[in-house]
Amino acid sequence: MDTGIVKSPVEAIEVRAPGPKGSGLGSGVVGDEVVDGRHHGGDWQAVYAFAREELDHWAGVLGADLPDGAFGENLTTEGLDVDGAVIGEVWRVGTAALRVTAPRIPCRAFATRLGVRGWVRTFSERGRTGAYLAVVEPGQIRSGDPVEVLDRPAHGITVPDSFRALMGDDEQARRLLDEPDIFDPRERARLADRLWP
Repeated sequence: MDTGIVKSPVEAIEVRAPGPKGSGLGSGVVGDEVVDGRHHGGDWQAVYAFAREELDHWAGVLGADLPDGAFGENLTTEGLDVDGAVIGEVWRVGTAALRVTAPRIPCRAFATRLGVRGWVRTFSERGRTGAYLAVVEPGQIRSGDPVEVLDRPAHGITVPDSFRALMGDDEQARRLLDEPDIFDPRERARLADRLWP
């Protein structure tokens, strides 16, 4: 199975807005590849961030070495609770500005890559999926650059809250739909169709 999940650590990346899902450049990281452009990539999923602490948790559960990038993330953070981020929050990382847009929804390619039976369910039950980011300002991110939170919306809807909304929690879905312009319009439409068919 072709996949863009396989990543290897590098010293620096360039990020830019890739354009619409399915018709743009795919990844927001120059040189990165999005294989399934129908479901991944685009401006609302330009960069994927995952916490080193979460990789360490899963390394213990799986009894496996999980280097940075093991879950397909473009940005492995340390000392930052990625899943504690609020949807719409803006980060400065290196010379780039990134906006938290959505949780990761685990897929078959992710499960196949790890080779763990029941992986999608196991990963989903923990609910700490990491975050997709939009590129607000293009720039360079170097290994070791700190993540500075520039803006945090007051609505308080976190990455796990939005994951629960997408996985069927109607109360969380209503909270998301009450906040304009913080979520991918395609996902907003799906949530609205689910709540008000």
